[in-house]
Amino acid sequence: MRLTRPRTRPFDPDLCSFDKNIPGILQRIYAGRGITDQKELDLGLASLPAPDALLGLPEALNLLETALRDGWSILIVGDFDADGATSTALAMLALRAMGFPRLDFLVPDRFRYGYGLTPEIVESARDRQPDLLITVDNGISSIAGVAAAKSYGMRVLITDHHLPGAELPSADAIVNPHQPGCPFEGKNLAGVGVVFYLLMALRQRLRAQDWFSGPNKPAEPNLAQWLDLVALGTVADLVPLDRINRVLVEQGLRRMRAGQCRPGILAMLEYGRRNFRSVVASDLGFAVGPRLNAAGRLEDMSLGIDCLLEDNSSVARRRAKVLDDLNRDRRVIEADMERQAMTALESLDLGGETLPWGLCLKDEAWHPGVVGLLASRVKERYYRPVIAFAAEGGERLKGSARSIPGFHIRDALDAVAAAHPGLVDKFGGHAMAAGLSLPRGHYEMFSAAFDREVRRRLTPNDLHFEIVTDGELSGEDFTLEVAQLLRTGGPWGQHFPEPCFFGDFRIVGQRVVGEKHLKLRVSASGMPDEPIDAIAFGALEKYDVEALPDQMTLVYRLEVNEFRGQQTVQLVVENILLPA
Repeated sequence: MRLTRPRTRPFDPDLCSFDKNIPGILQRIYAGRGITDQKELDLGLASLPAPDALLGLPEALNLLETALRDGWSILIVGDFDADGATSTALAMLALRAMGFPRLDFLVPDRFRYGYGLTPEIVESARDRQPDLLITVDNGISSIAGVAAAKSYGMRVLITDHHLPGAELPSADAIVNPHQPGCPFEGKNLAGVGVVFYLLMALRQRLRAQDWFSGPNKPAEPNLAQWLDLVALGTVADLVPLDRINRVLVEQGLRRMRAGQCRPGILAMLEYGRRNFRSVVASDLGFAVGPRLNAAGRLEDMSLGIDCLLEDNSSVARRRAKVLDDLNRDRRVIEADMERQAMTALESLDLGGETLPWGLCLKDEAWHPGVVGLLASRVKERYYRPVIAFAAEGGERLKGSARSIPGFHIRDALDAVAAAHPGLVDKFGGHAMAAGLSLPRGHYEMFSAAFDREVRRRLTPNDLHFEIVTDGELSGEDFTLEVAQLLRTGGPWGQHFPEPCFFGDFRIVGQRVVGEKHLKLRVSASGMPDEPIDAIAFGALEKYDVEALPDQMTLVYRLEVNEFRGQQTVQLVVENILLPA
């Protein structure tokens, strides 16, 4: 990959007001992410805004209070990803602790029903005779599903964080910070964050009414005990880590490090070879989230929710083993699909034209639960919005879309659907990810319309990947102490990226590990005499490693490598910059 010299995030110390105890390297990193005041680094729970500003909150609390006092049967309808699973588990655990007597959950089978509260899933829910349906991480676009539930006499409470369409469902209450007119500042909450805020408000109301006082009443629960679930769902759903989300994630991580964690999460960390005592946000994103998501992608997310709900450590470990096996299967399926897609793109004869700006791919043999991961891989390789389609059953295709910064993929789908009525059956999502379905015969027309919409919104320069780093490190910074400081200085994540640097290095040794990764020994001016290790994951898929020069510019992260109980400094290479 031949890339230009990286751009460095700006840092003006005169604009910053940090305490002297914040190391200079962290001050520089925080400032590059828009944080210039010490107050913005307060990640205590007391710094969270109150839930009062959430539109629809009074109606939601009235429903829940009536359900509690009258003993209603409640069915929680979740989603089949990690955010939906953690949202479901959080609602089950917290509502049960508050004294709700009749709780159950239902997750749509993505292969039969698709996403959200569809009329079909309402028919399935009807068999359980719920008085109240509570959606978590879905529902804001479920017009027909809510109508069906209401026709059967069910009350409906929607909690969601996805963007609403022009029409809202006729639910009894909606709690979603994105609904029109909602003044709540936490627009970036994941679905599990919305549920957590609703539960905070419910506990406050019940406390004010002395619900937790007196004989035969439940003890008031400490909601913080479930922040591990909130942290996991928030990180796994790739929502922007604004200050509110950083507080939720950091508080969850602190509890995990103290061993105050759901047994299922501890077991998934163990299978991911992560130490819970030093867990950071990236461990949730790369070790726990994929294992949990594998259940929804390949089988049934109820497997993942059951793992999160399990109190017995031995049983939780067995359930985590099932998720680990599914994740291994998912990796094989994804790798095979990626090879097929890349081979097809590399052999594509465009008659001198470049690839479409909005790239659509289709293979009806692809696994519909994995096309989102495939879209991400293709987007990373070709740096443009990508939608990957698989057969959904009958005459329909299911698509999963991934975008690049500056292109709002959900809004683009809305524009395509508005310009071509009937072209798309349904769609929904975020700025960076979305899902849709359409008739098989509409694929070619949709692909052309999507490409036109991308070209309307972007310029050629938007399709050029730009590397942005935190600058260069001096030789004395390549220490275990600095690496540990960077590791724990977050939490890092979406829109608050992990510190990344660049520099010129001399390569003193290299070897291939794990078939496609490149292990290096590198040295640079000012570094200690002993070279240090570097690892470039997937390098054999990106570079001709046999032709790499002895001197290279590396874009890297400084990390702590743990092996057999020993900690050492290691560079994790994100890009190798080669001369033009």
